[in-house]
Amino acid sequence: MVRLTRHLRGRRADAQISLTQLSALATLNRDGAMTPGALAAKERVQPPSMTRVIASLTDLDLVVRKPHPTDGRQIIVSLSPAGRALIADEASAREAWMTEQLSTLTDEQLVVLTQAVGIMKQIVSESE
Repeated sequence: MVRLTRHLRGRRADAQISLTQLSALATLNRDGAMTPGALAAKERVQPPSMTRVIASLTDLDLVVRKPHPTDGRQIIVSLSPAGRALIADEASAREAWMTEQLSTLTDEQLVVLTQAVGIMKQIVSESE
């Protein structure tokens, strides 16, 4: 899994951001707008670290910060259009590489791989 992840990371369309920043963007894309504290918890980092990540993503115009609707002490972070475009480009580059790799497998290998993916999803969902 680690080696596969490294190969996928190597397919990044545009390396203008770090993998930590990319992970935060991906979480916002998947789960929607949230507070920095919620984002830190999902990313399993300390809130001060996430504050720095959000600040850098804001500087790059990849996220938008808005006041929390009910708690004046909080903000809500969401993807900007540029952030959505970056996530789409990243996904497209990884998908193209993976599609190419999968096209070389036999039908039997694809069945085994599909079963393995199901098992890995189960393991991850049970641990969350």
